[in-house]
Amino acid sequence: MSVQICNFPLNPRFALRPRSQTAARSTRIFARAENESSRSDQQQLNLSVLRFTFGIPGLDESYLPRWIGYGFGSLILLNHFSASPPINESQLRSEALGLSLAAFSVALPYFGKFLKGSEVEKRSLPEEGEQVFVISSSIGDSLKEDLAWSTYVLLRNTSTVAVMISIQGELCVRGYWNCPGQMLKAQLHDWFKRKVDEIGLADVKETLYFPQYAGSALSWDILPDGTRSVFVQPLVQNTDESEKMDGFLLVASTAGYAYSDKDRAWIGAMADKFRG
Repeated sequence: MSVQICNFPLNPRFALRPRSQTAARSTRIFARAENESSRSDQQQLNLSVLRFTFGIPGLDESYLPRWIGYGFGSLILLNHFSASPPINESQLRSEALGLSLAAFSVALPYFGKFLKGSEVEKRSLPEEGEQVFVISSSIGDSLKEDLAWSTYVLLRNTSTVAVMISIQGELCVRGYWNCPGQMLKAQLHDWFKRKVDEIGLADVKETLYFPQYAGSALSWDILPDGTRSVFVQPLVQNTDESEKMDGFLLVASTAGYAYSDKDRAWIGAMADKFRG
């Protein structure tokens, strides 16, 4: 938070104020400014994570230009056939231009697929595995809300079927996992912590991406059967002299090559919220 020094004429009401009162008032102003800034950042994050979807069930936003093209093209044709003759040349030119733009909108999804290359496989829910949602009880309510929102968005807006976030040894686990079914949440949390220590995920210092996890030498038995893509983003706290590990964010999918460059960059931005 930057401090701006302003020069105002001396006001006697403030000149004789004790220093302790002034310091206390400054502390309250600083705390209020920090809280307002924090709320503003939270609102911006809540809006930014929705950029992948409108949230309409059954609507594939990638085909939205096609439906817009169909709609406006139909309106242009309806206007042409309902107009009374004679039709002047300027109207014909406008209609031809409009139909050309509508045709381009219809073809735009095909161009996008062609430029992007091979289509990413769709995820399928694991046939075996338990669907869980576990958060450490020692985490504060505000952080719990952030973790619940972030894990929901990752599962909703990507091909992820399992997500795990570790912050200073505390876990948030959501989705489908290969874990014991008959366990209380507290016991399940301890079980996940033990598995994380056994695998060594807490020591990961570099971003890991396995687009073909099934064919790799890794064998993480906590992941659900059929996992084909795994992405791990470490949470690194930068200090003045060194880097300190704060945890990690792990997502897994049953689709091969599930996370594009844009997906990984977006997941990394989500992880930045929990650093430090």
